[in-house]
Amino acid sequence: MLQKTIPKFFVFVISFSLVCLIFSGCSSVFPSKNENSRQTNANASPNYDKPQVVGKIESAEIKESSGLAASKCQPDVFWTHNDSGDDAFIFALNKKGEKLGTWKVTGAKANDWEDIAEIKTPAGECVLYIGDIGNNTRIRDEFTIYRVREPKVLPENESSSKKNPLPTEGAEAIKFVYPDMRHDAETLMVHPTSGDIYILSKRLSGASAVYKLKSDFDLSKTNKLEKLADFSVPAIPNGFLTGGDIAPDGRRVIICDYFSAYELVLPETAKNFDEIWKETPQAVELGPREQGEAITYSADGKSIIAGSENKKPPLIEVKRK
Repeated sequence: MLQKTIPKFFVFVISFSLVCLIFSGCSSVFPSKNENSRQTNANASPNYDKPQVVGKIESAEIKESSGLAASKCQPDVFWTHNDSGDDAFIFALNKKGEKLGTWKVTGAKANDWEDIAEIKTPAGECVLYIGDIGNNTRIRDEFTIYRVREPKVLPENESSSKKNPLPTEGAEAIKFVYPDMRHDAETLMVHPTSGDIYILSKRLSGASAVYKLKSDFDLSKTNKLEKLADFSVPAIPNGFLTGGDIAPDGRRVIICDYFSAYELVLPETAKNFDEIWKETPQAVELGPREQGEAITYSADGKSIIAGSENKKPPLIEVKRK
């Protein structure tokens, strides 16, 4: 399949360029790197140091790391998964990129997994949310988020593999539809306090849309998302978003596209988290990434960890000043 051999962004570019050749008038849609750099630098956050490569994902099982979540219960444990084309596997890593184990999510199916998030409940339990939310062809009407208790990572788990995976506990399936139209999405976030779920659409032309599913969703039926806002980053395209996370303190959001990251900060005077979507995003430099789709805050919220798709990608850390 074309999407498995050519990075997704360039699949879109090739397709869009063919349309432009036929109808013309599209020359300004895709900017030069200098144009995007100027736009990003003008909105750069002063709160972060320069990015540092702290590891590399060496495992041959992880070919397209499409999401990243930091464990809130186990030090130096991160969770990732592959993009579409894989089965329902999640992988534990440390910050060096070393694989700590392979689990198969019990009761889950993998159509197009795009992002993963984790929260720690008031009872002290860590729970993973895995978003089967990709929809490149715009054919799907209904989507699923799998919720499962975080597995315990032990030294003996390192020998597990896709051929001999460890089983997770049974996953709950959270079904949902959009209130307006079919969307492609790669950004799934869960608020650490409220448990509300946020999904941001991925658009090649125009702003992303922010959707919310309140924590009182119904597991016995298909839930309808609520649209909150349109959201743009200081880049071209301005809604081509590929991953995100909410900080452990619940007052910051980090969003990424293929190349950069963008942070939103909730004002101290704000009483409702959803006011954050009115704020202007500030760019956070991530350094070179071949096709960035994975990003998370560290468990203490003091740094940002980002990854990339393709084989043996780097893990990048950006520390907060």
